[in-house]
Amino acid sequence: MKAVRDMLEGELHALQRELTIDLPREIKIAVAMGDLRENAEYHAALDRQRYVRARIGQLQRRLSELGTMNLDRIPKDRIGLGTTIVLIDLDGDVELTYELVIPEMADLEKGLVSAASPIGRGLLGRKDGETVVIEVPSGKKRFEIVGIKTIHDK
Repeated sequence: MKAVRDMLEGELHALQRELTIDLPREIKIAVAMGDLRENAEYHAALDRQRYVRARIGQLQRRLSELGTMNLDRIPKDRIGLGTTIVLIDLDGDVELTYELVIPEMADLEKGLVSAASPIGRGLLGRKDGETVVIEVPSGKKRFEIVGIKTIHDK
């Protein structure tokens, strides 16, 4: 979790520097070029400024959400954030192991599934031994949950 916070804070600081130092300099140079109606550099700098402001807002909200995350609210006997899940794909008869993580940490190749993804949402709150049908973009997937290890067990 600390690595995610550090990554988001790094991006936030870089964007704040761009908003307060780099973009005003670019806008000032573009204004000095003359007619602003047909000044592509000026309009590009203003568009970038709007984007940077919006992204800063998003990052601040996400960092606030991460700061208020309470691990005590994660269930001890059901699938929740941080749970490692062993599944049997009933359609392919393949065993899969996933860990449910926050979206910024998701990496399917490493078995890290976002809790916000279709599979993550379909598994949240489920118990060991249950069979679930999850709607994914390619159709429906059927899984049997054969093992869970919550964040409290790790």
